[in-house]
Amino acid sequence: MAKQALSLATVTAAARLNGMNRKIATMGFAAIASIAASACTTPAYVSPVEVTRFTGATPAELGMGTINVEAGMSTDEQSIEFSIYEEALKTRLDGLGYNVVDETARQTAVLEVARLVTPPDRRSPVSVGGGGAVGSYGQSVGLGIGVDLSGPAPDRIYTEVTVYIRPADGGGNLWEGRANFTATENSEFAQPAMAADRVMSALFEGFPGRTGETISVE
Repeated sequence: MAKQALSLATVTAAARLNGMNRKIATMGFAAIASIAASACTTPAYVSPVEVTRFTGATPAELGMGTINVEAGMSTDEQSIEFSIYEEALKTRLDGLGYNVVDETARQTAVLEVARLVTPPDRRSPVSVGGGGAVGSYGQSVGLGIGVDLSGPAPDRIYTEVTVYIRPADGGGNLWEGRANFTATENSEFAQPAMAADRVMSALFEGFPGRTGETISVE
């Protein structure tokens, strides 16, 4: 009778231990979920602006007279985004000494804008492996848990602008320049207005620049 009572007590204790293990595991996963939900987001990133420029045979004609702005063949001039870059370009041209007009002018600045969104690899922020010790009654009491607190990586936005300045009545380019940079979507420079101001400022820094040289502008 004593042995039977002892066995019953042992089974009861085992049941309680199993219940505690399950409760601990449940609490552990709840804690992981809470940590993952409140994890810090990935810091914003923005690259330097890479700029390359070429000057034609008559640089003395640059930075003077009237000039208008047109959209390149690969750019939708009706889009709101284009109008933002167009205004940023007009501001820079005006600062160079041009008289920027909307009608026919002596020179034309052809503007092309390209933006490419690249999604990153999406990975789970929590990984779990059953590498713990095994306790009494064959119940696992330990888990190998890895938590990535960086959160999901944001998309990257590549922005490139190209500007050609040429005589309105035809002929070769007087000047051309290209500038590009990359920013994550959580950066302020992912917004068109900020991106346009940054890339145009870099493109016309030290205008007309050394022909064929590529520079990085922070």
